[in-house]
Amino acid sequence: MEIDAQHIDEPGLVVLDITATDEESAIVVMAELEQQWATSGITPVRSEPGVPGVRARVYADIRRPAP
Repeated sequence: MEIDAQHIDEPGLVVLDITATDEESAIVVMAELEQQWATSGITPVRSEPGVPGVRARVYADIRRPAP
């Protein structure tokens, strides 16, 4: 996935790529991030054939606390 300029067009906006052994671990991490900051929430977890682990991407505004 491409990172669009609007995702990081000002200080405090971040894109976090998560790589984990399994889907459950990735979801736990996204849930914890969601408790800390305003994020895009729990996003789809994807895997690629032949590549170990799973991946997810979260967009966050670290200037704003979780709602």
